[in-house]
Amino acid sequence: MSNMPIAPPPPPLSGWPAPSGSHAVLRSPVGLSKAVTGLLGLGIVVDLLALWQGNQSYELVGRLVRNVGSVSSQEIDQTDSLYRVCGILQVAATLATAVVFIVWFHRARVNAEVFAPEYHAKARGWAIWGWFVPVANLWFPRRVAIDIWNASADENTGSRALLNWWWALWVANLVFGRLASQRYANAGTPDEIKGAIAGLMASDVLNVLAGVLALLFVRRLTRMQHEKALRGPAF
Repeated sequence: MSNMPIAPPPPPLSGWPAPSGSHAVLRSPVGLSKAVTGLLGLGIVVDLLALWQGNQSYELVGRLVRNVGSVSSQEIDQTDSLYRVCGILQVAATLATAVVFIVWFHRARVNAEVFAPEYHAKARGWAIWGWFVPVANLWFPRRVAIDIWNASADENTGSRALLNWWWALWVANLVFGRLASQRYANAGTPDEIKGAIAGLMASDVLNVLAGVLALLFVRRLTRMQHEKALRGPAF
């Protein structure tokens, strides 16, 4: 056997102790944040594609309403099919992003419990289930996010404006997007379809803005936690 000394295990992320009576363990959120921001970026691209295709459909239906030029059934079917594909891509991107985002969010919540266990008004499980409970999902995740932010912050962090604007746009799009989708599903006449497409396009704009702010929020909170973990607790 070799007489070379065995290298010691790598040091922990920081000297932060687990809260008394808690199983919270500090783990780096950096890797998960990269996955989340990548998926958020992909979602933004898909939303922009849907917005562009929605404009194509809006102009096509507008020609039908104004009776300007000829519109073939093949052109209508092709435009409608492309718009539906964009919708499917949006759903797929949203589901994938939601799964990874919630995993990241839960890890950030556990880390925040290590930093400051006294800051949390909601139990750790609400970082996951708060997104799925009807009505409560309009404010429970924000309450959890505020507690995470406060626990992860230092005196130089500044305001929570980024968090608040992201949440306001997310809720606005959640409500408005559902109404726009229902209106599009129930539209029958060209005038109704045109108005419904305009609503879906407005929802896409809100979704893009909310996605950009979500991406910035994830990056900011991850950086806050990473820097605080590296500094270690102040004794």
